[in-house]
Amino acid sequence: MTRNTFTTQDGTQIYFKDWGDGPVVTFSHGWPLNADAWDGQMHFLARNGFRVIAHDRRGHGRSAQPSSGNDMNGYADDLAQLIETLDLKDITMVGHSTGGGEVVRYIGRHGTRRVARAVLIGAVPPVMLKSAANPEGLPLEVFDGIRDGVAGDRSQFYKALAIPFYGANRDGATVSQGLLDQFWLWSMQSGQKNAYECVKAFSETDFTEDLKKIDVPTLFMHGEDDQIVPVHDSAKKAARLVKHAKEIYYPGAPHGLTATMQDRVNADLLAFLRA
Repeated sequence: MTRNTFTTQDGTQIYFKDWGDGPVVTFSHGWPLNADAWDGQMHFLARNGFRVIAHDRRGHGRSAQPSSGNDMNGYADDLAQLIETLDLKDITMVGHSTGGGEVVRYIGRHGTRRVARAVLIGAVPPVMLKSAANPEGLPLEVFDGIRDGVAGDRSQFYKALAIPFYGANRDGATVSQGLLDQFWLWSMQSGQKNAYECVKAFSETDFTEDLKKIDVPTLFMHGEDDQIVPVHDSAKKAARLVKHAKEIYYPGAPHGLTATMQDRVNADLLAFLRA
């Protein structure tokens, strides 16, 4: 391990950032971004007495782009290795979107021996894909379209995706061009193969049994106008599977609420950490 990277058991180099001192909070980012998507939360918490750690998922950002392991088990095991390498304890695990699935699968596979709390923001569990068992889910054609976008003109695809991600297509939205450009920049840093294979991971993985294993205080935060991970088929269902879950829903908020509502999200996150 170097100061900012570690190597997984299959030889993949993973980048992470580690700021501040105090109780530990880990962050798992959404698809197809990287750890920088958490800067607004990490800097805030570091200033408020926490040690904050976020990694670039394999195939994303500054981490290596391996041909294999681009699935939820692989992501959860990478996170476990980071936690064990740094010997982190009593951590609060925070995950957004795909990263929320990563946190839930980590707990399902590795338990809560090192975990004190969990926070799931705009997270994908329990399962996004429409099926007989999940009729409210999104049809396979939606995810096939995402794969086609990634495999085709991915640069333009990511530029277009940023708009609903941050709710810039809603009346009265005040989303800056810089925020949209930032999404494109981070997305383009992901490997095409890795981002493509991650679509199956975030859309088809069923986290139902993982959610039932969560036995630590858990906060669900979700925008009620989330156009990427619809709230009625995610947080509203997932929270019912977690004992004593706390829920905060944000009227009119988009999927990328950690950026568009940064101050409010930070305040709610801090209150949960200090409770």
